[in-house]
Amino acid sequence: MPYRGVTCGEVHEDLPDLVADRPDVDIPAEEWELRVQLTSDTCIVDDKSFCIRGIIEIPIHDYSRPFGFDVWVSQKRENFYQYLDNFESEKVGPFFGWLCTRLSYYPIDTLHLKTTVHFRGKGLRPFIELEPTDHPLSLDQRNGISLEKALEIVHHSLPPKHLK
Repeated sequence: MPYRGVTCGEVHEDLPDLVADRPDVDIPAEEWELRVQLTSDTCIVDDKSFCIRGIIEIPIHDYSRPFGFDVWVSQKRENFYQYLDNFESEKVGPFFGWLCTRLSYYPIDTLHLKTTVHFRGKGLRPFIELEPTDHPLSLDQRNGISLEKALEIVHHSLPPKHLK
């Protein structure tokens, strides 16, 4: 499925992963710069709330790789700093976290789903495992989806200017 990369602007032929640039936190836009410290992998709000970026992988039936949602999950302060101190190691965690990303494709809100964060080290973003529930996203992660559904999610989620 051809698409134009949001960051690079180049046309790609494979199935894209979807990326959340920042967590969904209830901060007025005019206060964002004062209250939020955001990097490509971490977010601290008011020095009280801590989030890290990770990947929810959804198996695709009869396809060579999983479909990825690049999302944010909350972490307790001590777990957040343990992760930062051991970023290159998979020997930290796993830790509990709340999903802090709304995925608009799903009719039931994804914000605050329970997760387990599995650290992989080697500069890889953590693998996010959803708690087994009847939520459609959790079911998709456990059961996998068709390639057609993955394409439907991409078409729903990417701005039309990025679809070729």
